[in-house]
Amino acid sequence: MKRWRQMAAIASAVTAMGWSASSQAAANVYFDVEVAPPPPRYEVIPPGRVGYVWSPGYWRWDAPRHRHLWHGGHYIRERHGEHWVHEHWTEHNGRYRFNEGHWERG
Repeated sequence: MKRWRQMAAIASAVTAMGWSASSQAAANVYFDVEVAPPPPRYEVIPPGRVGYVWSPGYWRWDAPRHRHLWHGGHYIRERHGEHWVHEHWTEHNGRYRFNEGHWERG
């Protein structure tokens, strides 16, 4: 009986950690920088793949080096009933905000 209680306690702790990690993974994190991203690079899009959508390349802020780094485009597995909103920057009061790529319904 004591072993069963230990296993139940471990299982509930692991489950709680999983819920915590999944809720954090779904949270949007925004950061603003004062340096505008360069224009997007020209990319040759490889031939389409059934069941995948193209996510174009984007500039990502590299805080330790204080500069933007290019991340090339790639295919991601599609989700039925959703469309991909790719990574992009928006301007807010003279600062630039990076928006992570994500799926939206519709």
